[in-house]
Amino acid sequence: MAKCFSFTATRDRCLRFSFSQSGLKFTLTDLGDGTVMHCWVPRRPKPARPDLLLLHGIGANAMWQWNDFVSPLAARFNVYVPDLIFFGDSYTTRPERSEQFQAQCVAALMEAMGVKKMNVVGMSYGGFVAYSMAVQFGEKVDKLVLICAGVCLEDKDMEEGMFRVRSVDEAVSVLLPQQPEKVRDLIRVAFHRPPKRMPTCFLQDFIDVMCTDYLQERMELIVALHKDRKLSNIPKLAKSPLIIWGEHDVVFPMELAERLKRHVDGNAQLVVIKDAGHAINAEKPKEMYKILKTFLVDPPASHEPGNQMNGQKAD
Repeated sequence: MAKCFSFTATRDRCLRFSFSQSGLKFTLTDLGDGTVMHCWVPRRPKPARPDLLLLHGIGANAMWQWNDFVSPLAARFNVYVPDLIFFGDSYTTRPERSEQFQAQCVAALMEAMGVKKMNVVGMSYGGFVAYSMAVQFGEKVDKLVLICAGVCLEDKDMEEGMFRVRSVDEAVSVLLPQQPEKVRDLIRVAFHRPPKRMPTCFLQDFIDVMCTDYLQERMELIVALHKDRKLSNIPKLAKSPLIIWGEHDVVFPMELAERLKRHVDGNAQLVVIKDAGHAINAEKPKEMYKILKTFLVDPPASHEPGNQMNGQKAD
């Protein structure tokens, strides 16, 4: 008997309504050469406002990861929220799978939207793409925020036991779950305090709706991220980003936050959110928004004791 109701599909429709209510509309842009990108864009961009690009991580589409932030951010910025290649309705027929290629596609998308300079916030895998955008298109990137983005990982880190998984194949099985128990594994590693009850029927529904499209291509994205990765090959940035991390992140442990801070600039701001794991957008959205607002909106000149961001832990 065919399913007559899908919780995941229903939530997806609710998120579409939420984005629309925040003043955004969805667009499909043909970049040529077999590449099409889906993006939520301002229905009526305001020239006086700065432009803000939000890049999601591996998982469900961009709406699921940025919904808690779009409405308050859209009140201050022209907000752009694309689905990266092989997520949502974005795809390519080209063979490239690197974060550099993703960054080139996003840059081409923003060029097509008429956006010349923007603030960029990248979360997890989206942080890899944001970093690459800042390297390749530094003149287009104003402020940069990297959230739980293990940009400075090396291929040897897995062999040396930094992660809970012991191989890329094992990581793929967790990050791209195809069985309900694997979804449970993903939630347990992504959340510091995961929900105790996770009904199998809901998890299977989530897999059916969100985790089956472009499965092979997403696997290739993860493999490309890890393959032959060396810190010495990762370019430096022209300006320091804000780095946000979950205190108990086990997907990309705190060691990678400190390594990223050293690599980009010892004076880069690192804010650690207490009692949070990797999915800080879901576990601590209010704290994360407050930190983003402080960096992106509030005047940078304040030096009062309560306003120091560098190295702080946010409750």
